[in-house]
Amino acid sequence: MIAFVKGVLDSILDDSIIVDVHGIGYEVICPNPFIFQDRIKEKIKIHTYQHVREDIQALYGFKNMDEKHLFMKLISVSGIGPRGALGILGSVDIPDFVAAVEREDDKYLTSFPGVGKKTSRQIILDLKGKLTNLFELQSSASNQAAVSSDTNIAFMEAKEALKALGYAEREIQSIAPQLQQSGAAETDTIIRNALALLMKK
Repeated sequence: MIAFVKGVLDSILDDSIIVDVHGIGYEVICPNPFIFQDRIKEKIKIHTYQHVREDIQALYGFKNMDEKHLFMKLISVSGIGPRGALGILGSVDIPDFVAAVEREDDKYLTSFPGVGKKTSRQIILDLKGKLTNLFELQSSASNQAAVSSDTNIAFMEAKEALKALGYAEREIQSIAPQLQQSGAAETDTIIRNALALLMKK
């Protein structure tokens, strides 16, 4: 099992990064590869999970151990595979996610791509009570989770609106870290911020 990869970030693809480790290029699939865009040609360390099946071998990468631990818990949920787990991790705040599972917040959980009511209930059934010991939750997480849920929904709505305007998934993902750092919580504001960033590219 490959626990981590340390090397020079060679390039960024739509859903993965290529890390050059002593002349060997490892393709590492990430929740959002573009969070590493300011590290091109720099040495980085990526925590990894090696997924092996009869028909595929894939290496999934995470910026920290908390992301990796949550990924491993998510793929243990019935009906969630690696791609579904990455979809959640791409825009998740881990303390808020754990708090939402503990209080059975379907509205928050179904705001993630590919998570419907049935999957949301399965996440709660399989993970409730199993996450709080893994992650150090901020004391304010429970109070902030409702706000974060609305913000996450607004972000997803803005993303769909941008796609309708003709922007590609790669373009939107490339500015996602900046949008999330802005703290905007309303769909219209997120769209305006996104358009301003996209026009600079």
